[in-house]
Amino acid sequence: MISGYNSCIYGMKRGKIRLLILAVDLTENTIKKFERLAEAQGIPFRIYGTKETLSEMTGEVGRGIFGISDNNLAAAILKEMDSSGQNSEKE
Repeated sequence: MISGYNSCIYGMKRGKIRLLILAVDLTENTIKKFERLAEAQGIPFRIYGTKETLSEMTGEVGRGIFGISDNNLAAAILKEMDSSGQNSEKE
C-alpha cells in the first residue's frame, strides 16, 4: 500500500497502483486532480470515508490518499466497497 499525495502520484505514473482510495474530506481540487490522473491511467478509484477513518483503518496518521499496489488486495477491496454501497463509485 502506498499512501500520501506525492507517493501516490509517483506510484500512479510508474504503473504501480491498482486501486486508488480517496477520503471524502480532501479538498475538491485534490479529488479532481486524482480523479483525472486515475482516469488517464485507467486506475479504478473510490471515494470512501474520512481521513480520520482511513487513518484508523490503515495506521497511517493524517493520510487521505491511498494506492493499493497488489492486484488481489485491490480486487478484494473493490468487491467489498462496491457491495457495501458506502462509497462514491468511480472507474
